[in-house]
Amino acid sequence: MSRRAAGAGQVQKENRERPRRSVGNAFRNKIRTAAVVAVLAVAIGLALAMLVANQAVGGKVQELNASVGTVLTVNPAGAQGFDGGGEPLTAAQTATAAAVPNVVSVVGTKALRLETATTASTSTTGTTRQQAGPGGGPGGGTSVTTNLQAAIDAGTLGNRNNTSGSTGSGSTGTAPTFSLPITATGIGAEVDTAGKALNITSGTGLGDYTVASTKALVGTTLATKNNLKAGSTFTIAGKTFTVAGIFDAGTTFGNNAVYTTLAEAQALAATPGELSSMVVTVNSMANVDAAKTALQAALGSGKADVTQGQRNLETAVSSLDSVKNISLVAFIAALGTAGLIILLIMVMLVRERRREIGVLKAIGARNRTIGLQFVLEALVLVALGSVVGAAIASFASGGIASALISSNSSTTAASQRGPGGGGFGGPGGNPFAELQLLTSVTASASPGVIAAGVAAVFGVAVVGALVPALLTARIRPIEVLRGE
Repeated sequence: MSRRAAGAGQVQKENRERPRRSVGNAFRNKIRTAAVVAVLAVAIGLALAMLVANQAVGGKVQELNASVGTVLTVNPAGAQGFDGGGEPLTAAQTATAAAVPNVVSVVGTKALRLETATTASTSTTGTTRQQAGPGGGPGGGTSVTTNLQAAIDAGTLGNRNNTSGSTGSGSTGTAPTFSLPITATGIGAEVDTAGKALNITSGTGLGDYTVASTKALVGTTLATKNNLKAGSTFTIAGKTFTVAGIFDAGTTFGNNAVYTTLAEAQALAATPGELSSMVVTVNSMANVDAAKTALQAALGSGKADVTQGQRNLETAVSSLDSVKNISLVAFIAALGTAGLIILLIMVMLVRERRREIGVLKAIGARNRTIGLQFVLEALVLVALGSVVGAAIASFASGGIASALISSNSSTTAASQRGPGGGGFGGPGGNPFAELQLLTSVTASASPGVIAAGVAAVFGVAVVGALVPALLTARIRPIEVLRGE
């Protein structure tokens, strides 16, 4: 009994000391430990970087599909800036568009140009005139006066354009000081002209966007230029408006703008029921082409032009999907490599310590107890490798994602370029817009993604450590000791 009790006590002592011993075993050979950690760090770092790239690209694809990817723009047929013509769209056409299959929303817009009163007063045509200049949209817009100062300086381009358009009857040969107009848009819902929700940074929205209201939303740079904030007032065509909120469109030109309700803009332009354009949202990107064809047929080719918000978006999303798939395959491959490294290392360690395993078995240690010892040792190595690997991923994930996307965008550009090197994606295509979509992906190693990747690595490490340990633990102690 005393001998059995002594054996049981020895096993209990071994169980208590096993975690500490497992950690110590990982550092028996410091040079080998350093080499193993370095190799694991590279494999884990690559796996984490690929996971970060995959998540970033996946998020970008969802963003594109949820916004501009499902948006169609309807303009009056033949409308194209200074040279366009045609008849304006009407409110009745929005009902026709809304009845088209797969269309989930139709938002009408009315474009205005706000000119600073002191500048507009120098014009011989009065303070209110029809003009299809910049900011008026493809269908042209109505110019009215305001007391606001534009947030964008005219600069060389603005003055050059003004000079070229100011010659003619009544001109003295000297162009007056030019102030850029302010873009104003009457909108039927809280979205911008690309169909995306307005990013209101302070204040509130306009409430009911379909009724006339003296509330307005002002872009950030325009608000700063004119010292406006929520509750401030300004005038358009002599009418006082109150700033309900400040929005950020993300660009300098987009923030030199004002949004009013659709009915109010139509009243300011004295064109009730008329629209400058319509923003049509389709239920999914897969149905965009069919909805575009049906919408054009319903409205009539002689009445409206239907265009996709981003013509090359489908190609861009396809390229991003390719990057997403490549990064996922690379993540799995790197994760498998890390698991293989752990497996080989643990096979080597188990073979070195066969006698130790035999002794543990001889004193009554269970197979799972022996396996746990080697698993803990492997996890110590993986933990060290994960720390270094996470640091590598934090620095490398952005560069790896950019390299993958650049490679795919170059391939896409080559395949889309027309005969003789001219054109891109057909007439009206815009290579810079597509490349901007492809290269606007920002890959950052967020804690959540890194934690998910490390958890996957630890799971692989457990399997890699258990396999050799349990195979050896199944051998009878006498066979192990006899072979030593």
